[in-house]
Order: sequence, then structure tokens, then C-alpha cells
Amino acid sequence: MSQLADAEVKATILSFLEKKGRWGAHYFPLDTIVKWLGRKIRRSGKRITKCIEELANDGYILFHKKGRTVSLNPVRNRAIIEYIKSVLES
Repeated sequence: MSQLADAEVKATILSFLEKKGRWGAHYFPLDTIVKWLGRKIRRSGKRITKCIEELANDGYILFHKKGRTVSLNPVRNRAIIEYIKSVLES
């Protein structure tokens, strides 16, 4: 799992949050996500943070508590699930 493309890293982040049920006001600490994925991906800290920022710019992720926590955007729930399926299952 160390040689993932950026799209696969993004899908992994979304899948992690979706499995934990982190939609809307139920947020998850950002540093925990980076630490969890850091075990699976090389050179992970900056790359994971960059992918999370890109997901936020696309509207898939919402930031809470001054950017220290994240959650999935409940408005885009169908798009998020389709994105996860299309990237991880192919």
C-alpha cells in the first residue's frame, strides 16, 4: 500500500471517515488520520495533508475547530460513496 496514487489516497481517507461514520457535525481529529495513514503510505505527512486540502476544496470534506478536525460533507454523500467505489474497486 506504499505506492498509492493521489486518487487512491483520497479514496482511502474518504473510506476511513465513512467507515467511522463521520458525517457533518461528527468530526474526527486530523492528526489521527495523518498518523493512521502514515503507517501505510511513504512520505505521508505532507502528501496526506495536501490530499485532505484538495478534498476540502472539492467540497467532500468539512473542517471544524479551526482546521484541526474534519468530517464528510453530508450534502455530497452520494458523490463521496461513488468516488470511493470507483477508485478503490477498479
